[in-house]
Amino acid sequence: MSASAPSDGLGPWQQFLCRACGLIYDEGEGDPDSGLPPGTRFADIPEDWACPICGVTKADFEPYTRRATVAPRPVSVAPQRRPGVVIVGGGVSGWSVAEAIRAEDASLPITLVTACDGARYHKPELSVAFGRGLDPEALRRETGPAAAARLGLRLMADTVAVGLSTDRHALRTTRGTLPYTHLVLAHGARPALPACLDPALCWRVNDLAAWSGLHAELARGPGAVAVIGAGMVGCELAEDLARAGHSVTLVGADTLPMPELLPEQAGRRLLAGLEGLGIRYRGHSLVRGLSRRPDGTVALALSDGTSLSAATVIAATGLATPSRLVRSAGLAFDRGIVVDPATLRTSGPDIFALGDCISLGGHPCRFIEPVARQAATIAGAILGLDHPGYAHAAPVIRLKTRSAPIALHGTPVAGAPWHVVEDSAQRLAMEQRQGDAVTAWLAA
Repeated sequence: MSASAPSDGLGPWQQFLCRACGLIYDEGEGDPDSGLPPGTRFADIPEDWACPICGVTKADFEPYTRRATVAPRPVSVAPQRRPGVVIVGGGVSGWSVAEAIRAEDASLPITLVTACDGARYHKPELSVAFGRGLDPEALRRETGPAAAARLGLRLMADTVAVGLSTDRHALRTTRGTLPYTHLVLAHGARPALPACLDPALCWRVNDLAAWSGLHAELARGPGAVAVIGAGMVGCELAEDLARAGHSVTLVGADTLPMPELLPEQAGRRLLAGLEGLGIRYRGHSLVRGLSRRPDGTVALALSDGTSLSAATVIAATGLATPSRLVRSAGLAFDRGIVVDPATLRTSGPDIFALGDCISLGGHPCRFIEPVARQAATIAGAILGLDHPGYAHAAPVIRLKTRSAPIALHGTPVAGAPWHVVEDSAQRLAMEQRQGDAVTAWLAA
């Protein structure tokens, strides 16, 4: 809850946006977990304060002003006779498009279809919430019905899109067929679970609902947790769970974690940081299967013939964009929904896409930072407004592992050599070059 109205004569409370993860620091709310009580002005924050989500300093924040939303007209939950915009997906991407449209137009009918309850939350918090002692209620910033009422849109929660007719401009759902003038696909990506992993024996944490189930299981007290997959999400979850008091084993396919992204020196720093928290790393290990033991624990059969057991197993084995809906409708698909890089239009008429479900040049775009700009681009196109279009730039990748924070800039090329700029106990700096140009660099 925000502090009372300011009494310091400096004007209303201001907000500041973390350019790395999208967290908004509100002066009225402060950051009590980091020692900043409500009412702490941004200028008074110590320079070494770190973003509670991704760990960047205040230098990576910028002033943020939420655009005033045009007062929407009341919307009935009954079926609408007038077609309008239909948005598929109740995550940050879907709601961001709704916000961007309502900032410019109060009357355009909007229907948001989501397979979940539509609650709004800040997804990057899921990988740091256990260590901070947060629960599902603390993560939920606004209920779906409350957000729908505020924006004057029709929310169809617990509803799945099952078919799409591009020529008829109609979306089939488990609650009936919806006509649309424009369709926005924002349904994200889903965990990619290898066939050898029984889904009944492992958790996949990619949304608040799944995280809430895992939270309920771990609330029984500290236990042995195995995290399968030593990529970015796996490393962040392993550290978060270790900080919450659990005994964590991280299973990776290579000698070091995150080998596709990090050079060896950075991987070793990351591994040292994780091991410093008591995390056990099982490298060069592939899980061949899971089975339930008589005592209730789960046995992980490894490729080297050994096994390990855990009370809880989490699979962090990557993401994949669901393709059935778009492929059956004839939309172009290449590791994600193919969109025009400037307009975010798909190959189907009057259909746009953004967020985790799209690909640009065959590369999935799974970062929070570009979503607001993508949403503004789509809203401008739907409303016929002058807009410069979307210009994609590789976002800074920041690993939320406080034991070994790593920031990766630019566009790294897998297999290309990295050059050490600095390697000391306090800091590692490396870069990739093409000719005389630095194309990627990291700091750890």
